[in-house]
Amino acid sequence: MPKTKSKKIDLDAKKSRHLFYQMLLIRKFEDKAAEEYTKAKIRGFLHLYIGEEAVAVGVIQALTDDDNVLCTYREHGHALARGMDAGAIMAEMYGKQEGCSRGRGGSMHLFDKSINFFGGNAIVAGHLPMAVGMALASKKQKKGNITCCFFGEGAAAEGEFHEAMNLAALWKVPVLFVCENNLYAMGTAIRYSHSVQELEKKGAAYGVESSAVNGMNLMDVIEAANEAVQKVRDNGKPYLLVCNTYRFRAHSMFDAELYRDKKEVEEWKKRDPIPEFQEFLLKQKIITEKEIKKIENQVDSEIQKAVDFAEAGTWEPIDQLTEFVYSENETK
Repeated sequence: MPKTKSKKIDLDAKKSRHLFYQMLLIRKFEDKAAEEYTKAKIRGFLHLYIGEEAVAVGVIQALTDDDNVLCTYREHGHALARGMDAGAIMAEMYGKQEGCSRGRGGSMHLFDKSINFFGGNAIVAGHLPMAVGMALASKKQKKGNITCCFFGEGAAAEGEFHEAMNLAALWKVPVLFVCENNLYAMGTAIRYSHSVQELEKKGAAYGVESSAVNGMNLMDVIEAANEAVQKVRDNGKPYLLVCNTYRFRAHSMFDAELYRDKKEVEEWKKRDPIPEFQEFLLKQKIITEKEIKKIENQVDSEIQKAVDFAEAGTWEPIDQLTEFVYSENETK
């Protein structure tokens, strides 16, 4: 059976095809989400992950089912890579109660405890201290798992980032910080928000081992993630992995995208991680053109099924709108 090969990677054909399937699923799911948004089927904010697929897929494949995952509001890709049902995600964005958060969270608050996926957080950097707390709890309870926290370079400019890094190092907790550096945060170029743009250098200030990787190449991310995750498991200490990547779409569907040149975007699209990995698989004879078409059809079918599920979903009854809002504990 053919295997993909890198310095420290040995993936069999089955897993290689699955990783390709996951990246393609994320890409086409996001394209469909944008389409449904223009039809007003999806309301509120919508932040797409197009272009960054290699990061979520490459990192999450290194985790076990027992590990915790926390993300930003740009988390559809992570949820899919973690194994959340596409229909539950689409229904959530539709606002239907069959969604993963009963339609109350929408695009920015995907959540599924059954797969240890804890959001989807709308506050920039707000989940970093949460990740440290979860890792500390795991350490005290001797669970043996780790917590993986995805965030953008915009969050690395927030105070919570520094607080979280400091406490994670001080308490020696098993947390993997994954910075998805897409260069623009919401709409501010990194050169205007970080005095030191090599974000991996920030870990040294707290004694946190760090590294940076090309986030546009799946094989590179897998290699870096496997190494980082193993170090966290072995020593129980935090690790900072910076994945330098790029989003092909605007910050959100409301964004006029006036802060970057269209030529720059087109240049980055030449480094698209999906066709790059596809070409790698073809050259290594791990996959055939016929198999690629089969995977594409499978993805299209799953996405249509997700849309149909969301369309058929139900609105939450008005008399239930106050549930989960206030605590109604009885005094005994």
